[in-house]
Amino acid sequence: MTNVQPEDDQEEKPLDPAMENVRRKMIRLQIVSGFIMFVSLMAVFGAVVYKTMRAPAKEPVAISSAGIPSDAPVSVTANLPAGFVLQSSSLSGGQIMFFGKTAEGVAKALVFDIKAGSIIADVTVNGG
Repeated sequence: MTNVQPEDDQEEKPLDPAMENVRRKMIRLQIVSGFIMFVSLMAVFGAVVYKTMRAPAKEPVAISSAGIPSDAPVSVTANLPAGFVLQSSSLSGGQIMFFGKTAEGVAKALVFDIKAGSIIADVTVNGG
């Protein structure tokens, strides 16, 4: 069986100097890492308290993708060239693209910006 010795015989023997140095370094490492963990935890708690104690910001008025408040209707006129025959149109955000042909038969794409209230691009389309 096992040899069980009484506790009186199991006194701690002093460690050799090399092991004592390792033990001291390990204790120092535990203290430093514990301090770093404590500081990090306090920083997180501080951030949480700061966020909860700050006054809530005012909510801005809802704005549509055209940059115009949603509660105000927009009244804008897009002046297309004289004789322009509209074939299709497309809306993207605050811009409308009109595709068609001029009176001379040239295919064009005109981009109208609702917020600016003017045509911002005049693209001539060549090809067959």
